[in-house]
Amino acid sequence: MASGLVALLDDIATLTRAAAASLDDIGAAAGKASVKAAGVVVDDTAVTPRYVDGFTPDRELPIVRKIAIGSIRNKLLIILPVAMILSQFLPQALPYLLIAGGLFLSYEGAEKVYEAITGGHHEEESGSRKGDPEFEKHMVSGAIRTDLILSAEIMVISLSSVENEPFWTRLIVLVVVAFLITALVYGVVAIIVKMDDVGLALAQRESTFSQKIGRGLVTAMPKIMSTLTVVGIAAMLWVGGHILIVNVGEAGFHWPADQLHHVEHWFGELVHGGFGSVLSWTAGTVLSAVVGLLVGAILVAILHVIPKRKKKDDAPTAAG
Repeated sequence: MASGLVALLDDIATLTRAAAASLDDIGAAAGKASVKAAGVVVDDTAVTPRYVDGFTPDRELPIVRKIAIGSIRNKLLIILPVAMILSQFLPQALPYLLIAGGLFLSYEGAEKVYEAITGGHHEEESGSRKGDPEFEKHMVSGAIRTDLILSAEIMVISLSSVENEPFWTRLIVLVVVAFLITALVYGVVAIIVKMDDVGLALAQRESTFSQKIGRGLVTAMPKIMSTLTVVGIAAMLWVGGHILIVNVGEAGFHWPADQLHHVEHWFGELVHGGFGSVLSWTAGTVLSAVVGLLVGAILVAILHVIPKRKKKDDAPTAAG
């Protein structure tokens, strides 16, 4: 009886060690996958604050929360099932989905550049105002649509780092990454958008040092938000262009990716040491952004510029 109990306890200990090892493996894989997607995470963090800019303070965190909930739904209910099914049965289709995402991001970024140059904004054209619930709904929907593309890139990059793992390990890793990345991105976004309120609170304290920091934050935050808006647009162009270059190569047309590698290598060889790596990364980023801008400009021309010119050309005819 005693020997049977000892054997049972030994089996339980063995199973416990195996389960712990599996959890360690999953944790390590999730960490590796998250690090590999870090570049897109930075872009996601930079893009989101522009959707909250200009709203009243009491609406900022609720809007961030709505976008975060939409983001986790994107990852778990849309991207995860599609990614797992395709990775299991049709892995060659993933690059084409990412190409579609790259086109969307390039278009979104180029559209913002077009609006900045022409002075036109869809929100103003539609008569919406910052305080309107419909406008808030519109902005949240736009943020969630953009997040869908960035989240797809994050999840697919994460998937590529564990593609040789068993199905259930891949699934668990992607679920962990989905929650981890969402909490990280929107936690940082929430801190960014509420820093001006923190500054106001500090400015009202008795400490002179706190008052100086508070006034500095209040003064700096509008500039920081404007800078983040520009960074977010640049990030969309960079990520969109990079997705296109890489995945067009994955689909069989390798020339753009080869040229990107040549440019990165050439700039990296100009200077030895760590600065060479920085220069290489910067060159690749700029080239990817230029590609995103050019492709996005073509889409903006097709969807905005050409239709507007046709309307202007047809107007006298219709009046006559």
